[in-house]
Amino acid sequence: MTTLLEVENLEAAYGVSQVLFGLSFSIREGEVATLLGRNGMGKTTTVRAIMGLTPACAGVVRFRGEAVQGWPADRIARAGIALVPEGRQIFPNLTVRENLVAFAANRNGRARHDGRAMPWTLERVYAIFPQLAERARNMGNQLSGGEQQMLAIGRALMTNPHLLILDEATEGLAPLMREEIWRCLAGLRAAGQSMLVIDKYVERLIGLADHHSLIERGRVAWQGNSAQLAADPELWHHYLGVMGPGER
Repeated sequence: MTTLLEVENLEAAYGVSQVLFGLSFSIREGEVATLLGRNGMGKTTTVRAIMGLTPACAGVVRFRGEAVQGWPADRIARAGIALVPEGRQIFPNLTVRENLVAFAANRNGRARHDGRAMPWTLERVYAIFPQLAERARNMGNQLSGGEQQMLAIGRALMTNPHLLILDEATEGLAPLMREEIWRCLAGLRAAGQSMLVIDKYVERLIGLADHHSLIERGRVAWQGNSAQLAADPELWHHYLGVMGPGER
């Protein structure tokens, strides 16, 4: 399994305020990884630095073997990284269908003869999100918060990304709609979609992801797989401020 994304000794700052201090992790093709940590620890800044939205002060970001730090954000997106940002940022005055097809792309290498990692099309997105098919002619601002989140994920998939990054995809959603998003992410994993997920529902992430990086004040404080994270409730207390499994 080849390395898809490699972040090595990444540093980033806003003005004179440094946020990331030598942060490192990697994601292999077909894996699901997470960034975990309390608010303000540097998770979103890490994503912004990967996407070229916040310049890296030092370190290397390699995507598919090529150093991309310093590239403009649009070039990084065209290389095959899609971001579902916190806050959704869909186009309110476009229909659901128009939102989905606005940035549709089919990248070389996505189609596979064995049926895995086939290109994302409008029909495939509608299949995983039937609600979007039902609301195809509705404007973006006529959707519920959960439907807007589905649309944001579907729009990202329509770019046929090699790597999908989701920043707080279930934030602010009602419980039933959160379950729909988790169902979708499980389906994407089964389809072989590589993902980097940031979310606060650690128990759901343990069931979804291959490995995890806990961030504390801009540094990776712990890395391990789901079994290791589930077995160490002290990590939950110390770095996330939540109870581990079996402690309620």
